[in-house]
Amino acid sequence: MKKNFIALSGIVLAGTLASTAIGESHADKSHLQAVKARQSQMTLYSFNLGVLGDMAKGATEYDADVASKAASNLAALSSLDQSRLWPMGSDNSELGTDVTEALPKIWAADSDIGTMGKALADSTAALSGVAGDGLDALRGAIGGVGKACGDCHKAYRQPDS
Repeated sequence: MKKNFIALSGIVLAGTLASTAIGESHADKSHLQAVKARQSQMTLYSFNLGVLGDMAKGATEYDADVASKAASNLAALSSLDQSRLWPMGSDNSELGTDVTEALPKIWAADSDIGTMGKALADSTAALSGVAGDGLDALRGAIGGVGKACGDCHKAYRQPDS
C-alpha cells in the first residue's frame, strides 16, 4: 500500500510539474513569436543595409536599380506597424539573453524608443529617395540610417560581451 502511495504521489507530482511547464510555455508563446518576428525584421534590415553598405564602401559595384530596391525595402520595413512585435515582458530579463538581446528599459516610462523609430523611418525614407541617384547620393544618405540603427542598439540592446 505504501509503495502504491509513493508511486501515485510521484505520478501526481510529475503531472503537476508537466502541466505547469506546459502552461508557462503556452503563456510565453506569443512573446516568443513576437521576438522571432522582430528578429526576422532585423535580419531583413541587415540584409538590405549590407547590400547598400557594400556599395557605399566600394566592396561591390554600385548598381542604381539594386540600390533603389534595397533602400525601398528598408523604408518599407521601417514603416511597418511594429507594435505587436514588442509586448511588455519580451525582454532579455524575462525571456533570457539566449532568446533576445532587447533590454527591459525599452518599455520604461522615459523610453525614447518611439523617437528612435521615427528617426529610422525618416532616414530610410530619405535614403530611398536618393539611393538610385548615384554613388555619392547613396553615400550621403546611408549614414543617417546607420546612426538611427546604432543609436537604438546602443540604448536598448544588450551589449556584446
